[in-house]
Amino acid sequence: MKITNLYLLTLLTLSILFTSCRQKQTDKNPTDLQKPVYEANWESIKKHYKDPEWFNKTKFGIFIHWGAYSVPAFGSEWYPRKMYMDTATFTAQLKHQQTGPNEVYTHHKKNWGDQKTFGYKDFIPMFKAEKFDANEWIDLFKKAGAKYVIPVADHHDGFAMYKSNTTRWNAYDMGPKRDVLGELFKAGREKGMIMGTSSHFAFNWSFYNKKDHFDTTDPEYADLYSSKGKDLREPVSDKFKERWWARTKDVIDNYQPDILWFDFYLDIPDFADMRPQLAAYYYNKGIEWGKEVVLQDKNFSHEAFPEGTVVYDLERGKLPGIRKLPWQTDTSIGKNSWSYVTNWKSKTANQLVDDLVDIVSKNGCLLLNVGPKSDGTIPEDQKEILLQMGDWLAINGEAIYDTKYWKTFGEGPTEVKKGHHSEGGNENLSSKDIRFTHKGNKLYAIALDWPKDGKVVITSLAKNSKYVNDLNIKNVSVLGTKENIKWEQTNEGLNVTMPTKKPCEFAFTIAIDM
Repeated sequence: MKITNLYLLTLLTLSILFTSCRQKQTDKNPTDLQKPVYEANWESIKKHYKDPEWFNKTKFGIFIHWGAYSVPAFGSEWYPRKMYMDTATFTAQLKHQQTGPNEVYTHHKKNWGDQKTFGYKDFIPMFKAEKFDANEWIDLFKKAGAKYVIPVADHHDGFAMYKSNTTRWNAYDMGPKRDVLGELFKAGREKGMIMGTSSHFAFNWSFYNKKDHFDTTDPEYADLYSSKGKDLREPVSDKFKERWWARTKDVIDNYQPDILWFDFYLDIPDFADMRPQLAAYYYNKGIEWGKEVVLQDKNFSHEAFPEGTVVYDLERGKLPGIRKLPWQTDTSIGKNSWSYVTNWKSKTANQLVDDLVDIVSKNGCLLLNVGPKSDGTIPEDQKEILLQMGDWLAINGEAIYDTKYWKTFGEGPTEVKKGHHSEGGNENLSSKDIRFTHKGNKLYAIALDWPKDGKVVITSLAKNSKYVNDLNIKNVSVLGTKENIKWEQTNEGLNVTMPTKKPCEFAFTIAIDM
């Protein structure tokens, strides 16, 4: 009896203590488990954010500009804007470019009719994507050597390329009547690709010119052409920012992108309050999903996102030197457009490989754009360039993927222009232009052309160079060949005799064991 009473008393005491402890824990922090790590202010974001290491290992991704603007296939993806500019053409920053109707306006009027009766909206039913095969696209991108893919979700035109819960103007309910983004995400993730997406929707606010003789002022289409009035300088309304935020959350919540890329208009002062809100929401979602996510922005005209809170992106431009924080260049295979146009002019694979090498040597990644046709096929010339890049990476990939920048990015006589939209001023790189990467005990010196005399002199590796004080070169080889490579380190440089036969078509990697 005494034992039984003692046993019961012990159980009762333990039960009271357990209940009391649980009550105190609940009273103390009832929402500890739900409390977000990131708060919507830069102080909180700076405190907690760190660039994900996985992103900087990938080095090469594919961008996809595809939408209803691929139907007219004229000018560029800004066709929907320029087709409504009859008396003058302005940039996004309202800089005057041209007086009178531009070529897109006159082309549209001649080939499709008056902009009041046949507006941009009327291209959407013509956008069928009947030959689109997400698996075929992803297979091509993998053969190209890409590690991540970023299809456009929302462009300036306002037509969503996904199954939207916030707008009727979307590819699932109109046009292709398919969840394009969803199909690409499914195919990409099944095949081991990192999948991201981009939003350019902020500029939808002032993308379309509003005049009564266009369909852009018809209230029935305000949810496509935006609710903005005719005043070119009208500030972004709170109602539109709510629409932008709803669309952005829709994509984040339903597709869980590994990378989220934003275009320039998010950087204007009108969106200042939205930027920390976006960063906090997305980074907290990443924690909820159990993965590190990457947010990318251009900081187009000023530091809209403080340094160290996003991955910096440069459009059609590069940096002159090493940036210790990860960064990215986004550019297009097309010199003259991001979306498919009938007069598309492609860069060469040689130029693009040189760009990739130069960017990686400076701690960056290359996001390279393709422009599919409206039927969902990727043009043969673009395919061929991607496959040539894939062939090069199959041989030289060890000098690119998962590498780090070295003490200096490189050497050579050719200057690289810096900043957004600067690539047009760059000259072709030569055999004397060399870029460095390194991994473990290997240094890679990549000559950006084949030397006519078969010899490469790397002056940064001269015996008396400040870069080699702590280095002991043990062996030199060239990726893609089994030939024994003759080399000698002198006071002038590391002199390397290249193999008798080119191991690849462009950019030649000298691997140096240290």
